[in-house]
Amino acid sequence: MIKNVILDMGNVLLSYDPDVILNKVCETEEEKQLIRTHLFESEIWLMGDRGEITNEQRYDLAKEHLPKELHGKLKECVENWDICMLPIPGAMEFCHRCREAGYRIYVLSNACNHFYDYFPRHYDLDFFDGVMVSSDVHLIKPDTRIYELLCSTYDLKPEECVFIDDRPENVEAAERAGMKGIVFEGGTFLLP
Repeated sequence: MIKNVILDMGNVLLSYDPDVILNKVCETEEEKQLIRTHLFESEIWLMGDRGEITNEQRYDLAKEHLPKELHGKLKECVENWDICMLPIPGAMEFCHRCREAGYRIYVLSNACNHFYDYFPRHYDLDFFDGVMVSSDVHLIKPDTRIYELLCSTYDLKPEECVFIDDRPENVEAAERAGMKGIVFEGGTFLLP
């Protein structure tokens, strides 16, 4: 019997789309692709999510891979990428329906230290029964250890949990850890 709903943050609770800042800052597709490749799609981004570096340190590492004339645009992307983090329609209502139905609600997110700046603008951390951010625990999804750590931290039984994420590989890892998994592809949130 499912008792716990575990939600990913990016593209489940809040939208995540680096193109929002790239389109604002960059003038050409080439500039966008260079910054996308060397920041958002790079090991540097993952290092932030694993808590090995802060969001601010991403700039110093990424600029080494870009021409000097893009450093200002890169810096703006590092400092303001979170402008894309807006509530997914229906997500808050879904959380309230889950609460009213008696489920406990958790967040499990791959995110850097900057999570605590943007997430509380849209969601009250205290609303959730628990929040685990990858940079705090130095593990990122789809590593099954992060799901196991969430369960041990909050005394959850995996078979009583449903995990909702937009990335199939993260859902598959949750299922390997013993949870029920749902790939969220947008649209209507359904109670488990």
